[in-house]
Amino acid sequence: MTPTRPKSRTTGTGRHATPSGTGRTAAVLALVALAALIPVLGPSPALRGTGEAEAPGTGGIALLRAVLFAALSMPLGELFVNRLAHSLPGAPPERPRSWSPQAAGAGFAAALGLASVVATGNLVPDGAADIDVGGLYASRDGKLALLEVNAFLAAGLCALSRRPGSQVWPLAAVVVAEALRAHPTTEYSPLLGSALTLVHLTCASLWAGGLLYALRTLRRWRGAEAGPALLGLYARVAAVLLAALTATGVCSSLRRMEPGTIADQLTDTAYGRVLLAKVVLVAAVAALALWARIRLSRAADPLTACPPARAEVVALGAVVAVSGLLTALPVPIRW
Repeated sequence: MTPTRPKSRTTGTGRHATPSGTGRTAAVLALVALAALIPVLGPSPALRGTGEAEAPGTGGIALLRAVLFAALSMPLGELFVNRLAHSLPGAPPERPRSWSPQAAGAGFAAALGLASVVATGNLVPDGAADIDVGGLYASRDGKLALLEVNAFLAAGLCALSRRPGSQVWPLAAVVVAEALRAHPTTEYSPLLGSALTLVHLTCASLWAGGLLYALRTLRRWRGAEAGPALLGLYARVAAVLLAALTATGVCSSLRRMEPGTIADQLTDTAYGRVLLAKVVLVAAVAALALWARIRLSRAADPLTACPPARAEVVALGAVVAVSGLLTALPVPIRW
């Protein structure tokens, strides 16, 4: 008996039925869009009703910070997934075109913009005359801003060189600078806070940038058996990254908010509201990741995990945008 391929199910109109997976992906993305409404509209909705005043240029600073985070994630993700691919036996040698040089250029521009803000006393400059470049060398924040500018420049040059893997060192310098910048010396236990941010930012960059590059690699390896193996290997490492990301995020939030007032601050302060939006987004990302991992391990065709994984990339992009806004908002005062 010759096996025949089952016919596709059709609706009463004769059209192919829409796969249920696509519908679920669309529904999750709709929820993600609703959760990201506050950061997408900028700081004004988050500040409404809190009694807090909007600092000048908050929206622009948030955008620059989001671009910087994205520019950091892409090259780190590429290096991470390339290392995973090299560990797979029989993996095709082809790789997608690297976006690291473009990411370094965007990161350099964003870091330069943020440095100009620091050079004017953390205010958006009205013109070049307002920027005190020499003053950057006189403050801790200024030196860290200059370090990030130079590090992205070095990362771009490394990405264009014969040894693109060497860009990991200037990128690591950016991560360290961001961790130190986020916790000034006047803060309670600044080194502990910087250590938490260091782990948090590293894991987030590897997760977001790694997933993007893994999906691009699968597209490049069409039909190769190593494709599902690469996605499965990434999924196992990503589970560890998610655990570390969650742990450091919770610890950082508890350090910045009084335990007895967390519920109130999540709804009564701009920082808390955007943090809550980020938590919802990360929960949606985790749900998409779990869905993709289940498909990867149980479906007859492991590549059916790609649609939820693509939705996960979109949601991670929203998380990056929210994180940029979160860094531009005032941290609640801990009494």
